Amino acid sequence: MNTIVAITAGEPAGIGPDLLVSLAHIPFKNASFAIIANAGLLAERARLLAKPLTIKPFDKHSVAPHLGDGTLTVVDIPLQHPVAVGQPNTKNSSHVLEQLGIAVKGCLQKEFSALVTCPVNKAVLCQSGTDFSGHTEYLAQACDCNTVMLLETKNLRVALATTHVPLQKVSGLLSKERLKKTLRTLEQGLTQQLKIARPRIAVCGLNPHAGEQGYLGREEIDIIAPAIEELSKEGLAVFGPIPADTAFRRQQLELCDVVFAMYHDQGLPVIKYAGFGHVVNITLGLPFVRTSVDHGTALELAGRGQAETTSLEAAIQRAIELSA
Repeated sequence: MNTIVAITAGEPAGIGPDLLVSLAHIPFKNASFAIIANAGLLAERARLLAKPLTIKPFDKHSVAPHLGDGTLTVVDIPLQHPVAVGQPNTKNSSHVLEQLGIAVKGCLQKEFSALVTCPVNKAVLCQSGTDFSGHTEYLAQACDCNTVMLLETKNLRVALATTHVPLQKVSGLLSKERLKKTLRTLEQGLTQQLKIARPRIAVCGLNPHAGEQGYLGREEIDIIAPAIEELSKEGLAVFGPIPADTAFRRQQLELCDVVFAMYHDQGLPVIKYAGFGHVVNITLGLPFVRTSVDHGTALELAGRGQAETTSLEAAIQRAIELSA
């Protein structure tokens, strides 16, 4: 069966269209693509980048491997407002959300084998009146399931207990039951999707020095440690809480398959430092495979021919592997 990967273009004023124009010239002989974007925008961005591009309508009944011959098969989504490169417009927020809606529907109906997302501008979507904190949260709501954000690069995986929330709200979002639910989803995803037998999960503390026996915070004592203890009794290979400032030592990483961080900027700076441009964002817990790039919309690079495709290529390749 041919693997069909749906790829959303994301923010139309950002580098998503640039990446897709470049993708047209990169061969992936073991998969076909359904590019969910505005066809006219892709053609205009190709002209701006001085790259040849042939656009064909996507037809699920007539798909062929992506050979990198300068052709993209596109599900054409109308724009609500002309696009100025590098200048996002809230009027196109519905265009961005329609991309995701079509992609999710296609994945749930097995029309697409996997979903890869180019970056969106969360602030612009929120300014339009949409309550949007990120792809991970959108997909969880759209599919009515519990999800976990996992980032992966060579020799390192990081998962998150909380995702795109203000730092001052993190402690209030942590509870024993929520941590247990999220860690179960993580363990199941690592086992079923990534094929890791009995994955070892190292859990970070929230506070400096993992709370220093309660003198620097009690979340470790009252919430994190009890969750770990109960999950261990269920048979999960989970341990901690580990002080976050020592969780990423080489000796520590040799003992685990993933580091489970309490909040976004506790874990992501480390993995992006370790492999930026090659990190893949994987959403575990969905009824289909979803991966994404490790960067944002890079508005200042849009239309300049400076956007690197390495992270998109890694995300596509991982989506192909996981959907197989």
